[in-house]
Amino acid sequence: MMLASPLDGIGILDAAIVAVLGYAVVFFGLILLMIVIMVMGNIFIAKDKKREALNAAAKATIASVPVAAPAAAPAATAPGSAGKLKLYDVEPKTAAMLMAIVADKMGKPLNELRFISIKEVK
Repeated sequence: MMLASPLDGIGILDAAIVAVLGYAVVFFGLILLMIVIMVMGNIFIAKDKKREALNAAAKATIASVPVAAPAAAPAATAPGSAGKLKLYDVEPKTAAMLMAIVADKMGKPLNELRFISIKEVK
């Protein structure tokens, strides 16, 4: 037994109208989807612009804060410091890490140790 369809036995003109209406429904759905995507994109772009404006305002505020000119280096060392440190072929960040590791392994505070120079052995 075959299933009967209400479109059995329709003419070519009726079939063309049904096909065109089907295409119209599909394209209407695609156009609605495109509009939703464009609106969502505009919302996200507006959020990004607002965030950039806030960041620019924050940077402008930071840049407008007057900075005092650096004072000359003090002649005396600060309390708790152990004098000057000479670095040979070592970046200050690396030297700071080395000093922290040595102080940790020795179990003493860093201000109780005196480092005279740090040199990279090649």
